[in-house]
Amino acid sequence: SSSVTVGMLRALYAHKGFMLTAETLAEQACEIEIEICGKPIGKQDQYIAAYGGIRQISFNRGGDIKIEYVNLDEDIRQNLNRRLMLFYTNHTRAASTVLDEQRDNIPDRTELLSGLRDLALRGRECLESGELNDLGHMMHEGWEMKKGLASGVSNLELDELYAAALRAGALGGKIAGAGGGGFLLLFCPLGAQEAVRAELSNLRELPFSLERDGCCVIFNGR
Repeated sequence: SSSVTVGMLRALYAHKGFMLTAETLAEQACEIEIEICGKPIGKQDQYIAAYGGIRQISFNRGGDIKIEYVNLDEDIRQNLNRRLMLFYTNHTRAASTVLDEQRDNIPDRTELLSGLRDLALRGRECLESGELNDLGHMMHEGWEMKKGLASGVSNLELDELYAAALRAGALGGKIAGAGGGGFLLLFCPLGAQEAVRAELSNLRELPFSLERDGCCVIFNGR
């Protein structure tokens, strides 16, 4: 994954006694994955792994990239963290098979992609204003839109898991990454979380916290 590439670069440079900026780490990770390895991916994962935190990243025409830190009040950050639940779906997939089709579909999906972009901008407004339930509903809207990008983004079993979570009280969610398997991220009000856990009892829940910082060295034996 892109976070592994960024982490490996950070570790190798630290071993040699160099500390690179987040921008350089992200740029080099993109070069390795996209140009050298030829992966059919974008640049968002490398940049958020390098910079960390909750950010708005704008990829503009001509290659210009603008990164803005979304500075949330601490109570909003904590409330958001408490309302996010992460489950492993017990399914794996080769992301490239989904992303190849998604890339080929881009010319026919420009309206859908523009909608997802606009949704991200609205999501930032919800975060900053503390309207977190609205964000949950927007996650649902975004997931329904993302499924239109390629046939492999979801499947019948994943759709059933997601529908079960909604019936139990989750407001929205998404399959993390390219789709097709992996991890199911849900936005769920506190009062419905036990019902969601019961409904998805066959899945493993993974506790996590929102990270403020990007990739960093926590131990350097040298």
